[in-house]
Amino acid sequence: MASLLSVQCAASVRKSGSLIHLRSAALGIQSRHYSSKKASSSEYLHQSVVPSMHYQKSLPRLPVPKLEDTIRRYLAAQRPLLDDEQYRTTEKHAQDFQNGVGKQLHEELVAQDKNNKHTSYISGPWFDMYLSARDSVVLNFNPFMSFNPDPKTEYNDQLVRATNMVSSAVRFMKTLRAGLLEPEVFHLNPAKSDTDSFKNLIRWVPSSLSWYGAYMVNAFPLDMSQYFRLFNSTRIPKRGRDELFTDEKGRHLLVMRKGNMYVFDIVDRDGNLVKPAEIQSHLKYILSDSAAAPAFPLGVLTSENRDVWAGLRDKLIAAGNAEDLRVVDSALFCLCLDEESMRDHIHISHNMLHGDGCNRWYDKSFSIILTKDGQAAINFEHSWGDGVAVLRFQNEVFKDTTEQPLVHPGSAAADSASAVRRLHFNLDSELQNGIKKAKENFNSAVSKLTIDAMEFRKGGKEQLKKSKLSPDAIAQLAFQMGFLRQYGQTVATYESCSTAAFKHGRTETIRPASIHTKKCSQAFVSQPGKHSVEELRGMLNECSKYHGQLTKEAAMGQGFDRHLFAMRYLANSKGQPLHGLYMDPAYAAINHNILSTSTLTSPAVSLGGFAPVVPDGFGVGYGVHDEWIGCNVSSYPTRNVHEFLQCVHKSLQDIFSVLEGKSLS
Repeated sequence: MASLLSVQCAASVRKSGSLIHLRSAALGIQSRHYSSKKASSSEYLHQSVVPSMHYQKSLPRLPVPKLEDTIRRYLAAQRPLLDDEQYRTTEKHAQDFQNGVGKQLHEELVAQDKNNKHTSYISGPWFDMYLSARDSVVLNFNPFMSFNPDPKTEYNDQLVRATNMVSSAVRFMKTLRAGLLEPEVFHLNPAKSDTDSFKNLIRWVPSSLSWYGAYMVNAFPLDMSQYFRLFNSTRIPKRGRDELFTDEKGRHLLVMRKGNMYVFDIVDRDGNLVKPAEIQSHLKYILSDSAAAPAFPLGVLTSENRDVWAGLRDKLIAAGNAEDLRVVDSALFCLCLDEESMRDHIHISHNMLHGDGCNRWYDKSFSIILTKDGQAAINFEHSWGDGVAVLRFQNEVFKDTTEQPLVHPGSAAADSASAVRRLHFNLDSELQNGIKKAKENFNSAVSKLTIDAMEFRKGGKEQLKKSKLSPDAIAQLAFQMGFLRQYGQTVATYESCSTAAFKHGRTETIRPASIHTKKCSQAFVSQPGKHSVEELRGMLNECSKYHGQLTKEAAMGQGFDRHLFAMRYLANSKGQPLHGLYMDPAYAAINHNILSTSTLTSPAVSLGGFAPVVPDGFGVGYGVHDEWIGCNVSSYPTRNVHEFLQCVHKSLQDIFSVLEGKSLS
């Protein structure tokens, strides 16, 4: 079951005063083979014999863990972070909670869950947490995932690639809405379950039973309830709590260039994809438009504090811009055409994570960003989902544009440009000042962010698997060792795994800092000469085994973070004072995730990234490949990201030396 962790993200919840700060980052689905009949028409990517939502009705429900298991797991995660006295205090709070108010909250949560069988116990509180957060979505929420270049270099031309990506995106949308998109299934035994004969059989099993049929052949269908928010969706700022808006009638694309906003239809009145040559013509017109960049680019408002943006949006509507705002909100998605060419990975990361603030509409469910030299990425708003749908979309679009592009270098664009409309907004002096202030705040925030990357080329997944070690466990151990080497301590660490194997599952936390990683890190970093190769090897095995157990528990909805969160949410919603467990400095500390980590491997994705979730943290995006390990890490001025990566590199060197039987000096 550990393989269900193909879906990974990094999310962190921190309580400071009454503020809940949440940051969730890129999550990845490891490459899966989607086999079905090729589409007979250019309107669809493929035509699955099993309807897209066939398994949705019969998905198992996310379990509410037993209270005693949650407390036991919570204390195990706290142990490496606390000294003996602090731990005794935390243990006392936890036991008191378990025997008293926690018992009552748990029972209420279970009763509530029984009355809401259509969803999961975490879904409502999790949406609420995202939408109530008032921080800017930039750096705090939206992650990015960049596309690999097209293997045929001439197809990386900005206009050609943009046209192909828009066309493939529409084909994906049409395939999904027609129910022809292959259901998202994790196959443990593809030879049995990922076959035409199995699909032809399972399609006749009623939806209410279909999950069980898949389970019988070791296949695990995943929740697809978030997919409908991919297109025509936007997060609308409101005071106190934002709203999600979706209007499936929208047929147009929102395009941004130099901070100007354009729209044109990419779906015709009959619901068909507009001819790719026409899409190319419209994009060519936009790329050659000589209009200057606006003095007051509206897009930067989407980077503001949510209450400030909500107030300015009300003023925009009062100034007569309601119709154009509705056009922006209902667009299928946003395409950002950037003027810059990229210098390197670091430049790509900064550009795709935040850009200049002007040529983005960060509130759209997702944006495809294309630079002058054809580098492409997706930046997505996080409240509506955990990225499962986004990465599936990215994988499918990459496959479609590289294997069957609809326009080619040298393809002639059609002769129409009249269909493109540039949006014009009425801005009074108050709105102009709001935009100016938003730009200043944006510049100040992004100027503090540093990103650096590292590639470890002396080994990867293949070698670790031969040594019977979990590649993810070893990467996580390297971060623990790296931080200990740099700062001399073990700190709260977050790795999130998807609970999409359950109906309306979201994420659960893996807590990689354990007594095992602490002991092993100290042996490698502080006492390298004291232990034999066999002893060090034994410690690596312990870390791997324990990490595997944590991963499996989290995938099965058996972590402690979401359960404790849901009980706290319940207490808050009843106006009940919080128990000492939640007021304990150790609870605040474990939720102040200094190491926030997220792994991503996919044939479509070259790198993913996000900002740290706390001011004194690291945002660690990483991938363990067959022969190498890569990290893309961000920090603010309180931490030194360059030094951290050197320490992680040294830690990986030491681990692989031990695996080769060499002793550490």
